[in-house]
Amino acid sequence: METILNWIAAHQQMIYIVVLMIFVGIEIIGKVPSVLHTPLMSGANAIHGVVIIGAIIVMGKAEADNYLALILGLLAVILGTLNVVGGFVVTDRMLEMFKGKKK
Repeated sequence: METILNWIAAHQQMIYIVVLMIFVGIEIIGKVPSVLHTPLMSGANAIHGVVIIGAIIVMGKAEADNYLALILGLLAVILGTLNVVGGFVVTDRMLEMFKGKKK
């Protein structure tokens, strides 16, 4: 228990920032109209390419016997790729709605 309290005391500023980010994110998302929600989310999903690059860097710097880092890196690459592809699919479907109907 003491080790947990020491870790919290050492990372107190980071914990405050994460909690503040959570509240700010909830407020911002709550104020977005539903018409804009899908385009904003599909764009945000495409930004997850940064997650893919970061995961590749982590996997490249990990030691060969550090299986936890390699597995988490692989999982981050897979999930980040799915998120990016999903963002582009949603954007493509939205753009199809605005095209004229074929005769």
